[in-house]
Amino acid sequence: MREPLAQRLRPVTLGEVCGQRHLLAPGRVFRRTIESGQTPNMIFYGPSGTGKTTVARIIAENSGMTLHKLNGTSCGTGDIKAVLKDIGTLAGSKGILLYLDEIQYLNKKQQQSLLECIEDGSVTLIASTTENPYFYIYNALLSRCTVFEFKSLTAQDIEQGLLNAERKLGEIEGYPVILEPEARRCLAEGSGGDMRKALGCLEFAVAAAPLEPEGKTITLEMVEQVTRRTAMRYDKDGDDHYDIVSAYQKSMRGSDPNAALHYLARLLEAGDLPSACRRLMVCACEDVGLAYPQIIPIVKAAVDAANMVGLPEARIPLADAVILVATSPKSNSGEAAIDAALADVRAGRTGPIPRQLQNKHFDGADALVKGQNYQYAHNFENHWVDQQYLPDVLKNAKYYKFGDNRTEQAARAYWAKIKGEEKL
Repeated sequence: MREPLAQRLRPVTLGEVCGQRHLLAPGRVFRRTIESGQTPNMIFYGPSGTGKTTVARIIAENSGMTLHKLNGTSCGTGDIKAVLKDIGTLAGSKGILLYLDEIQYLNKKQQQSLLECIEDGSVTLIASTTENPYFYIYNALLSRCTVFEFKSLTAQDIEQGLLNAERKLGEIEGYPVILEPEARRCLAEGSGGDMRKALGCLEFAVAAAPLEPEGKTITLEMVEQVTRRTAMRYDKDGDDHYDIVSAYQKSMRGSDPNAALHYLARLLEAGDLPSACRRLMVCACEDVGLAYPQIIPIVKAAVDAANMVGLPEARIPLADAVILVATSPKSNSGEAAIDAALADVRAGRTGPIPRQLQNKHFDGADALVKGQNYQYAHNFENHWVDQQYLPDVLKNAKYYKFGDNRTEQAARAYWAKIKGEEKL
């Protein structure tokens, strides 16, 4: 069975690993600790193809300990117990190092089974995960490990890895493998920071390239054919999804239509029409809100049109709506007001509803004031009358504060005039 190119070319020393200079550059604490021969309990967190497994294997294979490798996608409690059986035996006399890939797939009970042996040092754990460990890993286990974040590789990191791959692949195959500079650059930029993906595309192109006397030459045209739609990381249940939708809404809130359109494009290219529509509606209500209240039905119409026509045509009404939201005046006064009201309710500050607002028309024998005494606002000038609406315990509460935009300031001036007040 022929191993994938990424496996065959996997670095064997920390110095060969591309990227992650914040951890692996000479003099960094992480590298100095590993080179000192000490192996603490660690969790590597970051996107796929950034070197987590490679670094973990380098550490494990140079630790001198008995190495066990498990993958959270396929191992069970029985596999973990089999590893723990080596504790106290000749096989584990120099220590046991458990390399656990994709630890986020283990359930809480399986993770808990490791606690005691990690606590007393009989097993050293190196785990890797593509998901946020603070959400997916049991707190007691997390507290016994140091978390290191692996970041997406830059295009320059990928280019360096491809240069190394050209040289090593030529040695393995016995003939030169030549990746044209433009093709290398395209492949590096089209891999989305994922070295494994870049090497997979390179392997595909090398297999298709004709063998000439001077070796195999990989052209830009060949690379473009194998890198289409590969550059973007996206997982509807993962961190990449939440990062993109967060950036999408924050760009609209920050009134940057260009950035907002970029993140909209990433959502649409991933086929995630529901997230694009949902966050757009939320932003119209939360971030534009009362500064331009007519925007809500406009955006709703655009969202309805997008869902009716589907992709790819949905991009057109959504782009219109995103630009409108991003360039509109902003106000979060409505959100702030309801949040303040909810805070009082959740804190138990409610109290009886004032008698004049209750839906009953008779009084008990103990009522101090007889009659409902509700005043119908439409019977008064300007359709307003001064009466208490909040419960007694909250009668002076002020939840809503007019925003400083033209629409809300016009409403403020109107009601100040009607109520005979200078300010509201």
